[in-house]
Amino acid sequence: MKNPMLEVVSLLLEKLLLISNFTLFSSGTTGEDKGRNSFYETSSFHRGDVLEVPRTHLTHYGIYLGDNRVAHMMPDILLALTDDLGRTQKVVSNKRLILGVIVRVASIRVDTVEDFAYGANILVNHLDESLQKKALLNEEVARRAEKLLGFTPYSLLWNNCEHFVTYCRYGTPISPQSDKFCETVKIIIRDQRSVLASAVLGLASIVCMGLVSYTTLPAIFIPFFLWMAG
Repeated sequence: MKNPMLEVVSLLLEKLLLISNFTLFSSGTTGEDKGRNSFYETSSFHRGDVLEVPRTHLTHYGIYLGDNRVAHMMPDILLALTDDLGRTQKVVSNKRLILGVIVRVASIRVDTVEDFAYGANILVNHLDESLQKKALLNEEVARRAEKLLGFTPYSLLWNNCEHFVTYCRYGTPISPQSDKFCETVKIIIRDQRSVLASAVLGLASIVCMGLVSYTTLPAIFIPFFLWMAG
């Protein structure tokens, strides 16, 4: 049975990560058109390669399947609203992506290299070097990706595009991006100034809004849990 407190903490961390990287999903239409119209030389890509493209604060990953096709995990609100493949197979817009992250629904889908990269520079198998892990055979990597195609739950911390490609490439789902964010949050929590700041904010909310449950309880429990965690 899952610990309710851990679920709440996990949810809060995911929302913090979404807010801290919100500019990732805020590119305009011009950038999207640029991405679709860009040309990429795919002759150097091999089936099973990991392709990664930098965004504003995060990096997006996919598995190259050959023939200008990339399997990658994309959050998409439409998956929770319709089964119409004609609508869900269209390139995911920013609004669909943001709402998909919030409701935690995604699909591992296949798109062209152009639609996957959206105009960004592509790095190939860069994870092999940064993680220093031995990769599986390329054909095995591609087959793993193909087996996972379709609907999947989504989590910024526990099941994102990086978890998908590292499982396919190395056999173990990991996400250094999420780990780095969690470490940053731990540092903030361990800093006793966070306890003081939350206590001051809690007292200020009580003074402004009065002794009601939705101000008093957070004002008491948030500093307490930060103090215990520190």
